[in-house]
Amino acid sequence: MTTQFHDTALSGEALDQIFREARSYNGWLDKPVSDEQIHAIYELMKMGPTSANMQPARIVWVKSQEAKGKLAALASEGNRDKIKTAPVTAIVGYDIDFHEELPWLFPHTDAKSWFEGNENGRQEGAFRNSSLQGAYLIIAARAVGLDCGPMSGFDNKAVDEEFFADDPRTRSNFICSIGYGDPSSIFDRSPRPDFDRFNRIA
Repeated sequence: MTTQFHDTALSGEALDQIFREARSYNGWLDKPVSDEQIHAIYELMKMGPTSANMQPARIVWVKSQEAKGKLAALASEGNRDKIKTAPVTAIVGYDIDFHEELPWLFPHTDAKSWFEGNENGRQEGAFRNSSLQGAYLIIAARAVGLDCGPMSGFDNKAVDEEFFADDPRTRSNFICSIGYGDPSSIFDRSPRPDFDRFNRIA
């Protein structure tokens, strides 16, 4: 069957770079990531959709050797070198008081009132939508020519206390190292299921 795509679809090379040939790296080449590249990633990821444009993600870009050491110390043993050797590791957090920003982020209506007095609902929404934003971050980083190594495997509470101490309503979701991946650090690609395995069209 021939699949027809809109004539504005990305090229096969671009799709390979972002999805088909992209990998999750465990080690990094000794090549820096600039602040300009970090800003470029954010400028792309912020355009991805979130519910009511809530934009709950709060990101700390861990780049200095001192900050890398602190973050690595709070990670599982298997993740420490991944953090220390990466040019930068993004801590993707979420602000459960995101609704305070909605008057300017979503000015079409009084969206702030939807979330007031419902901290459990804000927690759920912030976690879900910051996870989306973390995925956009990965796509954006790959789009600008960088590689990613997303991770859990760290002490969330300790990371929150260390890196979000000035904003105690922000909580860490996951971390993602970013740089130029070392091809020798990856495993053979794990299986990916065919469409019919986990999908149906209703």
